[in-house]
Amino acid sequence: MIRWLLMLLGGALLGGIVHIATVIILPRTATQDAYSRLIALAPVNKVTPLPPPQPGAAIMPLMDPAMASSICRYDLSKGPLKITVPVSPSYTSVSFYTRTDVAYYAINDRAAGRRVIELDLMTQAQHEQMPEQENVTAADRLIVDSPTDTGLIAIRALATEPGLMPKAQAAVDAATCAPEQQADTGQ
Repeated sequence: MIRWLLMLLGGALLGGIVHIATVIILPRTATQDAYSRLIALAPVNKVTPLPPPQPGAAIMPLMDPAMASSICRYDLSKGPLKITVPVSPSYTSVSFYTRTDVAYYAINDRAAGRRVIELDLMTQAQHEQMPEQENVTAADRLIVDSPTDTGLIAIRALATEPGLMPKAQAAVDAATCAPEQQADTGQ
């Protein structure tokens, strides 16, 4: 009886170790993650509209057909980025992901409280090198610190009915994701 209990306990322990190791290792070994799928489609530091999802042919899994989507594949190695996203009539969101698909920040139009969502994206080291400006408050400038140099920014706008899809698409198409020097000079 004790032998059976020990074998059962050993099997459960071994199964738990295999399960935990698989859950931790598998995402790191996946070759078709979101970043890899978008390399050919989206240039670095530029907003790229995603086509509407088609059954069996969506670029990303679980895309919502009621959402207009754009993506910005970013690289902060050459400096911070300025992100601007006009707000659509229904709902607009901006989500930030690391290269390994870890979500680290998100904001929507209701939280921004403005007609345009404006953010500065930079690494912690770049943030620390910024000069102190006494007249700039946190409400004037929203700074997002990226834990990695590369990643994805997902921009989505909701169309509450099919006739509003052109307005939602126009909002995500007008979004920008550019280095701060270019954004400041209007290039």
